[in-house]
Amino acid sequence: MTESVTDADELVRIDVLRGLLATTLDDDRWQAARAELITGGKSNLTFLVSSPAGEVILRRPPSGAILATAHDMGREARVQRALAGSAVPVAPVLLVDDGAAIGVPFYVMARVPGLVIRDTLPAGFAETTDQRRALGFALVDTLAALHAVEPAAVGLGDYGRPVGFVERQVTRWSRQWEASRETPIPAVDELARRLSRAVPAAVASGIVHGDYRLDNCIVDAADPGRINAVLDWELSTLGDPLTDVGLMLFYWHDAARLTPTIIQSVTTGEGFPSTDEIAQRWAERTGHSVDDLQWYYAFAHFKFAVITAGIHARVRAGAMSGQDFGDLTADIAATAESGLALAPA
Repeated sequence: MTESVTDADELVRIDVLRGLLATTLDDDRWQAARAELITGGKSNLTFLVSSPAGEVILRRPPSGAILATAHDMGREARVQRALAGSAVPVAPVLLVDDGAAIGVPFYVMARVPGLVIRDTLPAGFAETTDQRRALGFALVDTLAALHAVEPAAVGLGDYGRPVGFVERQVTRWSRQWEASRETPIPAVDELARRLSRAVPAAVASGIVHGDYRLDNCIVDAADPGRINAVLDWELSTLGDPLTDVGLMLFYWHDAARLTPTIIQSVTTGEGFPSTDEIAQRWAERTGHSVDDLQWYYAFAHFKFAVITAGIHARVRAGAMSGQDFGDLTADIAATAESGLALAPA
């Protein structure tokens, strides 16, 4: 379901955006552009902007109040520009604005061809076990390629503070929980306490995506073993790459079961690699140990419980442009309780 064109046009200030695109892309046909909200955005809002000149994608923060440090459009655009030309496929960034044009920061990127796969596979796509395994391994290989990038070599040496990253992540998401929760959920608090008492030593540092999963990538429509672009860099920074691996495994196996209203996934289906195979593949590609992966897996549950709480709060505040996921309290609790089963006592 998409919101009406009129509402979408208002959120991107289409009257202003048309001229900006026409000038930036040197094509007056953008003066006839229209905007449509793309289904699936639970945090930043993503719009398809269409005109006789073609199609581009616009990303902007949600309407209404937002949490501190969240929804930074400049960071999203910066990391994608930095990774252009690396082994990590990204969409070309065409335009970045700090808020002067439409009242909020936003950026525009090229629309990369391919498939965004959520709850179902397109008819005729990845029908065999070999193709599904190729899709799973392409996803993890792309993540390993990201973790192999030397930040300073692509101009991201100051993109974050890798020392103490995991400790700060627990603190940060605990604060986000305090800012987002609308009702007490003891399992979330207990999970935060357990994680903070047993933070493992990092095995490496590098660029982390922060929300890496299948539906944040564009898959080649003709080749299940090829990723055309990695999207949604909102939470990217420098830190411990095992945080990405733990979260990917959460999305791979648990998210659709625990938060079916928010996340749908095909990767629990027949033919896809197991979570153990995914973790081992990453370890082989990077040379890093996964001995402490269970802690990161538990942390992924905590992080996503807090993300879900933030979505719930924004929906109730009317800041999700008409998207409504119902009461997510039970989903938040179930995610945290599943994490407690993994966390050290």
